[in-house]
Amino acid sequence: MHLEILTPEKKVFEGEVSIATFPGEDGSFQVMDHHAPLISLLKAGTVEYKGKEGAHQIAVTGGVVEVLKNKVIVLADSVVG
Repeated sequence: MHLEILTPEKKVFEGEVSIATFPGEDGSFQVMDHHAPLISLLKAGTVEYKGKEGAHQIAVTGGVVEVLKNKVIVLADSVVG
């Protein structure tokens, strides 16, 4: 699936991943290929994703994630680090 992580200032990541984990407002959740459509608020925490280059983590201060048609867009308030 295609993942984009954006902040108001820049594009933090864009690429193909096999799995992504998000710090949802109601708890952590994972998204895999062909996941059902969803929109969720994110709380401060770590977005983890696994692509061809291995596993990566990005700390976010909150935001929104949208999953639609095998594309995941994260609109993060900001990233830490």
